[in-house]
Amino acid sequence: MLEAVRGRGAALTVIYLTDDEDDPALREIAEAAGRARVVCERRAPAEIDALARGLKHQGALAIAGEYPYAGLAELLDDGRGPALLVVCDEIQDPHNLGAIVRSAVFFGATGVVIGKDRAVGVTPGAVRASAGATERARVARVTNVAETVRALGGEGIRTVGLDATAEAALWDVDLRGPAALVVGSEGRGLRRLVRARCDTLARLPGVGTLDSLNASVACALALYEAHAQRSGEPVDEPAQEEDPSHRRRHGRR
Repeated sequence: MLEAVRGRGAALTVIYLTDDEDDPALREIAEAAGRARVVCERRAPAEIDALARGLKHQGALAIAGEYPYAGLAELLDDGRGPALLVVCDEIQDPHNLGAIVRSAVFFGATGVVIGKDRAVGVTPGAVRASAGATERARVARVTNVAETVRALGGEGIRTVGLDATAEAALWDVDLRGPAALVVGSEGRGLRRLVRARCDTLARLPGVGTLDSLNASVACALALYEAHAQRSGEPVDEPAQEEDPSHRRRHGRR
């Protein structure tokens, strides 16, 4: 690893080291990474083990080269139950994409779909923002997001566009079957054609003075809702007749 940092530092995206700062070999790698201007982050041993996927690492793991994007078909053939995808429509901030990928991995999503044009890819910034989750996720990069949304519908996957102006609240949408959550760009949200191709539009109701959330935050909340529904979490019945959008699941405020 030390020689790789010294000789190929420019090709490395990030180096993860276990949090044993007393290990002289790891300390030397960290110092060499600093000189080569390679991002170096400490992680718990269990996290390094998970990222290494069974490979021997001796406490150090480097991520380098082009990101290995998956094909869309790989995301559909998961074998772990109903598909749960996140489709990103022109997400351009690498920090937002990294956060979306991390949420997708945390909530057990099948994969993340991003576009090739006018959208950020899995860059070093996205990798760092995901805190390594990009190495545990399956990310597909497609030419046409709107066409992909249409194709997913044809595969029996319910496509749900997150839209702050939608009439339906997200928790009133059934997400227990195969589903894809479609997240719009940071500025204008979903594009017109992408919105039109979605089976359903849904909003995340709020009570404050802001009318929308950051894209990655909205995605995380939507993934939580899908996870809650698929986990069979019971729904509180209102004590009296009220607006359905006021319903809460146990533990939600």
